Parts: sequence; structure tokens; C-alpha cells
Amino acid sequence: MKTPSIRDERGQSMTEFALVVPVLLLVLFAIVQLGVVFNHYVALTDAVRAGARVAAVSRFSSDPVGDTTAKVKAASGDLDASQVNVFVTPSVLVHGDDVVVKATYPYSINLLGLVVASGDLTSTTTERVE
Repeated sequence: MKTPSIRDERGQSMTEFALVVPVLLLVLFAIVQLGVVFNHYVALTDAVRAGARVAAVSRFSSDPVGDTTAKVKAASGDLDASQVNVFVTPSVLVHGDDVVVKATYPYSINLLGLVVASGDLTSTTTERVE
């Protein structure tokens, strides 16, 4: 029977694997979280574009700002509509003027229970009133 030696390398790869796996998992979770935030940004941008289009054609509506806000929240997809804040300027729409629709949505990047970054996603679109 062979006696174990100090120079024996049989457990080396398992030790290296145990040291590297937590770092790789942290990077993987970060990529997933960034993907979720980017997906929310794309959804918010799409919703703002839809809302700006409604604002551009609703000059004769009794409440163009309300219609625009409702459209942005309805088009926000899988975002929590109650957390989507919509700003429409100007509130009185005049033919040929620009209408600016801006929306914000909160985000937080959470890695293993620790909030790494948080803030508001913002998207703005400008359309000419028809």
C-alpha cells in the first residue's frame, strides 16, 4: 500500500473548483439581474413610444394627458403599472408643436440579498402633434 505524500495532487482540482464556483455564480447572477433590468428598460421605452403616438393624435381628446398616461401604463407589458410614472409636456396640445412623453420605473440590482445598484429607469420620446 502506498503512503500519502505531501506532494500528492489528487485533491487540487476539487479545491480550485470550490474556490472558483462562488465567483462564477456571482457573475452569473449579475448577468441575469442586468438582463432583467435591460428587459424592463426595453419595455418602458416601447410603452413611452406608444404613449407618445397617442399624445400626437389626441389633440381633440377631452383629456389627452390622461389618455397618454393610460396608454403608457397599458403598453408597459410585464412592468408593474402602478410604479410607472408618466410625465407629458405640454399639457395643452397644439397642432405642430412637440409633445414630450417621459416615463420612469424603479429598478434594483440584487445579488444574493445585497442591493448593488438601484435607481430609476427613464425613457423619453418626442412626437409632433398632428
